[in-house]
This record gives sequence, structure tokens and C-alpha cells, in this order.
Amino acid sequence: MRRAAVAVAATAMAVSLAACGSAKESGDKAKESGAKKGDDLKIGLLLPENETARYEKFDKPQIEKKVKELTDGKGEVVYANAKQDASTQNQQVDTMITNGVDALIVDAVDAKAIQNSVQKAKDEGIPIVAFDRLAEGPIDAYTSFDNEEVGRVQGKALVEALGGKKDAQIVMMNGAITDPNAAFYKKGALSELKGKVKIGKSYDTKEWKPVNANANMDGAISALGKDKIDGVYSANDGMAGGIITALKAAGITKLPPVTGQDAELAAVQRIVAGEQFMSVYKPYPVEASAAAEMAVKLAKGEKLDSFAADKTDSASAKGVPSKIIPVVSLTKDNIKDTVLKDGIYTVSEICTPKYKAACDKLGLK
Repeated sequence: MRRAAVAVAATAMAVSLAACGSAKESGDKAKESGAKKGDDLKIGLLLPENETARYEKFDKPQIEKKVKELTDGKGEVVYANAKQDASTQNQQVDTMITNGVDALIVDAVDAKAIQNSVQKAKDEGIPIVAFDRLAEGPIDAYTSFDNEEVGRVQGKALVEALGGKKDAQIVMMNGAITDPNAAFYKKGALSELKGKVKIGKSYDTKEWKPVNANANMDGAISALGKDKIDGVYSANDGMAGGIITALKAAGITKLPPVTGQDAELAAVQRIVAGEQFMSVYKPYPVEASAAAEMAVKLAKGEKLDSFAADKTDSASAKGVPSKIIPVVSLTKDNIKDTVLKDGIYTVSEICTPKYKAACDKLGLK
């Protein structure tokens, strides 16, 4: 097609190519200028949604803080949130490229849908750090938690909560199929649940939304009967909230054990009150700091080496330098040693008047 265009309009194409060449030269000069900046870096940060509290409460501030720390206060984080829309996130990548970011941290809405955008950034010489979710495409680094271990921790906790009850029946509320982590959580959970419980209903929850989990739970209660649900595997805390609301609305006063993940404030309060059995505490400051450090190192042209000693394979990239962060099962018994000790929350944030009596019983003062 290009040869045909040249044959038909050689002059026009020559002008176009000259313009392209000029644009490329400008881009090259910009990159050269960026390389000379040293600490004067622009790091792009794309987060997937704002319904889960962790992204804007923990991740964004920690990444901004770490970038400043690593660049003597000169580095800048350019932020955008896709609000669970993959097309929006692809447009945001284009904007980041146009803005000339020196590196890009991406937590993908849809790991596959972002592949072409990752390739575009790579073609422009912008290194990409896949954050929390393993995005497809030529990523340069990846940091997350051991996602199968997250599922195993959840599944094991649920089995223990059921106390060896024979023929215990549970509902599985898995995450969104567009999130590759959801498949790892499910796989890990099933490794603990299979052969030990009966899975009455299992759902892949669209967009991880609590309202969708609530609707799914309503369906499970109708199908199985409100007295026939001994436990609920919920892949995260937001969905756990929707599940618990559905259980209460059905008139279930003695709530079955419900799992979660993310240690959201509302979930910690539900754990204190005995409404949610557990969550998975993932040390967000450690993960976010790792993403920031990877991005700064890559932007400066430095090697990751021992900092990212793990290797991870995606469907489109092999041996991606990775830093995998361990996780902790969070129950009422270790709130002091996890989210309080690490400064994620204060006692006053958790123990509002509604939860004061329950906090007192646990010695949270």
C-alpha cells in the first residue's frame, strides 16, 4: 500500500516522510534531553479503578512518595485512573506517550486489551512496569504478590473456619475474568477447597463490583437455600461487603464465614464485628515502593539485577524481572500486628463508635 501511495503521490509522501523524520528527531532529542535530566524524571502511573480503596488511598501516595525520595525531590508522577474501562486506559497510555513520560507504571484493567498500548509505549522507548497485575506485551518489569498464595491463604482459612464440618457447602465469588490475578486466586483457593467442601455455586464477578457480587449472592441464596450455605469464598473485600449485605437481607442472622482480600478499612471493621471472617493483608507500601523503584531505575537506564531477582512469564513475554511480595492472613487475632503495626490504619479509624465495644473486646485501644 505504501509503494502504491509513493507511486501515485511521491511528492506528498516525501513531504509526509520529512515531517515524520522531523517528529522522530524531536522525539529523539526529547529522549536525549530526558536522559540528561538525571533525577528530573516524569513517571506515568495508570491505575485501573477507584472502587477498591487501596489504589488511591495506599498505592498512589506511596508511589509518589517513593519517586520523590529516589529523585531528590525532582521526580514527578503523572497520574490517571481508568475507572474500570479498558478503552479509557488505552487512551491514557497514548496521553502518557504524548506527554513524554520517562517510564510507565501500569495496573491493567484488562491484561490482554492493553497489549497494543504497551507495545506503543515500548516502541517509543518508554520502559513499562506492570504493577499488581501482569499486563500482556513487552513489559520490562513486574511487581505483585504471590497471587496463588493469596488464594491458598483464603481457602485454607475458610476450611479452618468451617471446623471440619462434613459436607459443608460454600459459594465461590471469584474476581473478574479480565483480571489475570483472579485466575491465580481461584486456582490457589481450589487447591485448598477441593475434596474438603462442596462448591454449591461459583461465580466470576464482572468488574469485581460489590453490586455484582451482591446480585450473584442473591442468586446463590435462591438456588441453594439460605440455610444451606456454610461459608463463602470471596476473592476480595469489596465483594465481601456486597455478599454480607445480601446474606443479611435474606434474613440470615448467624452469618457464615466470609473471606476477603485487601484489608480495606470497612473489611477490618467487619472482622472486628464478627461479620467477615478474614481478609488477606498485602503490604501495599512494599509493593508500591518496588514499582516506583523499578520505574526510576529503568527511566535512568539502570539494570534491575538483584532488586528484581524473580522471573515471571506471561502469554507474551518470558522471564520478566519481577519482585514478588509475601502476604499475610488477617483475622481479628492479628490486627495489632499487621495493619496497626504497619501504620495502615489507626485505632481511631477502625474503632469508631459503632465498633468501639467490639474493639474493646479485642483489646484494640
